[in-house]
Amino acid sequence: MKKKICLRINSTPFNIDVEEEFAAYLNRAMQDDFNVEGNNDVKIVLQAYVRKNYQLYENEKRMKQIHQAISKTID
Repeated sequence: MKKKICLRINSTPFNIDVEEEFAAYLNRAMQDDFNVEGNNDVKIVLQAYVRKNYQLYENEKRMKQIHQAISKTID
């Protein structure tokens, strides 16, 4: 089932339809990055984008380290 999530950027509402299970996760994550009840300017959106990409970068580095450690153990 789909659930609608709304975020207001530069006074324009953006509605996004996502799966209900993901919606709960996304709502919690968005509360950390955005004013979910009010307006967000573009700078806030860009900062959130950079933060999330940094988290992805760090996660990928960590996964590579784990993969290398597992590979050494197997060899």
